[in-house]
Amino acid sequence: MSIRIICDSASDITREQAEKWGVTILPIKTIFGDQEYLDGVTMDHKEFYEKLIETDELPKTSQISPYDYEEVFKKGIEAGDTIICITLSSKLSGCYQSAHIAAAEFEGQVKIVDSENVCIGEQLLVELAVRLRKEGKNAEEIVTILSEEKKNIRLIALLDTLEYLKKGGRISTTAAFAGTLLSIKPVIAIKNGEITMLGKARGSKNGNNMLIHMVKEEGGINLDMPLSLAYSGLSDDILQKYIQDSTELYQGQVDNLPICTIGSTIGTHVGPGAIAAAFFVNH
Repeated sequence: MSIRIICDSASDITREQAEKWGVTILPIKTIFGDQEYLDGVTMDHKEFYEKLIETDELPKTSQISPYDYEEVFKKGIEAGDTIICITLSSKLSGCYQSAHIAAAEFEGQVKIVDSENVCIGEQLLVELAVRLRKEGKNAEEIVTILSEEKKNIRLIALLDTLEYLKKGGRISTTAAFAGTLLSIKPVIAIKNGEITMLGKARGSKNGNNMLIHMVKEEGGINLDMPLSLAYSGLSDDILQKYIQDSTELYQGQVDNLPICTIGSTIGTHVGPGAIAAAFFVNH
């Protein structure tokens, strides 16, 4: 009997990383017009951004169904495993509810954890679960630790464009136009499971400085815990500039900075050119 860790593709864990960690990823659907794709399965992140840039209409994402969760839960339980399922924030998606509906069929054999996060914020919680399993913790111990430690995860992001927030109805056309003229870069974060605006920077340099300031303001990075950086789009140039600007945070302290791409679940709303940092705070 072992512990099977399951999460959704909003965590932006690659198939290669999932295999290395021994994690099962359930794909979220991305819909362009009448074409439906499975995130990371029938459409990778590069293909997603190529389609996003070419289309005028914002794609839609569809949560994982209770049936899909039930199928993967059943497979794990039939193999004799205990299931820990980590989902993206219940305030941003119905995946958490779908997982709970599916878990009701298995009388306590499936444990659901709401990450209260998304993208690399959710990914860090999955990585922590993998570490704890490797240390020999049982399912109850892992879930207890995850429920506590998720409160210490911070995800802060800098957007390069307001265009996709406009397309998604998050801001007005006038606000988007004015922001573009002034080179406004919104700084956002995940707080209490929801996306919140931390501020607006004028230009990328000021945006990077604001990100660095926000990290310090949170108490700094716990380097004994997982951390990650991410970018959206087809180029990591903006992220590399952030890394150069933030050497005081990482240089000499982290041998290898984990970097991944932001997939369709969040990429649909932030567009290309966004960068994000996720970490556990010191406490």
